[in-house]
Amino acid sequence: MHEYRMAIIGFGNVGQGLAQILAERSELIRKEFGLGVRIVAVSDVKLGSIYQPQGFDPAVLLAYVGARGTLAEVPAKVRGWDSLRTIRETESDVVVELSPTDLKTGEPAVGHIRAALESGKHVLTTNKGPIALQYRALKKIAEAHGVEIGVEGTVMSGTPALRMGMEYLKGAGIVRIQGIINGTTNYILTRMQDGKPYIEALAEAQAKGYAEADPIGDVEGYDAAGKLVILANVLMDASIGLIDVEREGITGLMREDICEAEEGGDVWKLIAGLERKPDGVKARVRPERLPRSHPLASVRGATNAITYTTELLGDVTLIGPGAGRLETGYAILCDLLAIDRRKV
Repeated sequence: MHEYRMAIIGFGNVGQGLAQILAERSELIRKEFGLGVRIVAVSDVKLGSIYQPQGFDPAVLLAYVGARGTLAEVPAKVRGWDSLRTIRETESDVVVELSPTDLKTGEPAVGHIRAALESGKHVLTTNKGPIALQYRALKKIAEAHGVEIGVEGTVMSGTPALRMGMEYLKGAGIVRIQGIINGTTNYILTRMQDGKPYIEALAEAQAKGYAEADPIGDVEGYDAAGKLVILANVLMDASIGLIDVEREGITGLMREDICEAEEGGDVWKLIAGLERKPDGVKARVRPERLPRSHPLASVRGATNAITYTTELLGDVTLIGPGAGRLETGYAILCDLLAIDRRKV
């Protein structure tokens, strides 16, 4: 039985989702996989920072946050350390990096991940910024220190899009990837297909928590572009950045475009696409009019989907959630299980 001591940097929805999974399923995980997890530290800029070498009960952490909105009153040996001190000085084997995403600089997450890897600690992250911008460099640091970096949750949340590509399809020769990898825009386009104007569909998405108050990252395709860069660099051995992605959002689509497509038996989707060419991998995010027969055409609402075109298997499509507290927390657990399997 292997036991991992975990430090969590950022204890928002995803961190709390992971804690909930551990609170509810730790015994099952021990029994089924021979794996134990102790949360020994949590550092969050809003909720506070605590460290207890013997570990915290994840249910207790959730109870304090839920009732008091802070970790400051959780019994702990040490409190008040900043994120970097928590990463470097706690007795942890694994650092879970969940700070807010920044697709322009990747900070502070890049610094967090680098510090953890250089300290000989595995890193698990759902943070798109550092992986889109610095994946190759961070992977080299991990290899140099004999540790791993898990990134499953950076694309399609807990739906194993990256794992399917890395472990099951890479040998089949992936030549093209097409995906609906932003649930917000897919929800908006679905509601427009149902008859709603764009403004109303966007307001609905914001009310449901799919879209931010400032939705530009979603509706202009930046979020999808960041995920596409990750897919390219992880699965196609590319070395591209956000600047290399041809990007167009959905704000130019009118209700008339949706109706015209419907009359022709088609639907509009924001498609993130990669294609292997003789001169390299080409990447684009743009609205595309798809025939109803296309495997991505029937994907509605905030659901995500990805189609891998391979030399040996043809098209393989995976459909599942692309966001969510428990769903993304589950991606962290999947990465840890994968690291543990490779140690055996």
